[in-house]
Amino acid sequence: MDGKTPHSARRGKDAAYHHGDLRQALLNAASELLATEGLEAVGIREIARRAGVSHAAPYRHYPNRDALLADLAAAGFERLGRRFAQLPDADAADRRLVDMARGYVRFARDEPQAWRLMFGDAIDKTAYPALLQVSRDVFEGLRRTVLALGVAAPATTETTAAWAMAHGIAQLVLDHRLDAHLDVTIDPDELVREAAVIFLAGLRRTRENP
Repeated sequence: MDGKTPHSARRGKDAAYHHGDLRQALLNAASELLATEGLEAVGIREIARRAGVSHAAPYRHYPNRDALLADLAAAGFERLGRRFAQLPDADAADRRLVDMARGYVRFARDEPQAWRLMFGDAIDKTAYPALLQVSRDVFEGLRRTVLALGVAAPATTETTAAWAMAHGIAQLVLDHRLDAHLDVTIDPDELVREAAVIFLAGLRRTRENP
């Protein structure tokens, strides 16, 4: 035996997936591979091998690698959105904003490869409407919090600035820039909390003195 799965067995395994099970199995395999080996390792053939199906099976759902990556990125945005939804109820919008900023950076630290895929340029996101929609849903959740602070609609600039604040810290942390350029040790969670507080103070000042 050469350790390879016979074609007949793989066909049987392919047939066993139905009602979306194959797609989920492929996504599970892709997510694990992305987390452990990085984006460059994620390929259709390797995903099929890990899922235990034939090399042709993934093409039932994904015409190419980019389509698979788009689904993988969309799943990441769904997880990020769930994190925000599961945050403790805040008694004020400013506390909610701080919690969202901290949750964003924690997500990046917990799932760095997924985060880089979600916000990087590995795929043309404009070509995948479902991915665009779920990413915009997450942004809209942040916008609702900013609007609750009393910012006039549509608050696009203020919402983008809040996102950029958390995103920049996440990028610095993942790229180890804090360690490289500072002569003191800074806790990332405390840093994003303080940065969010500073952002809120600046936002209030801008509203008071337009």
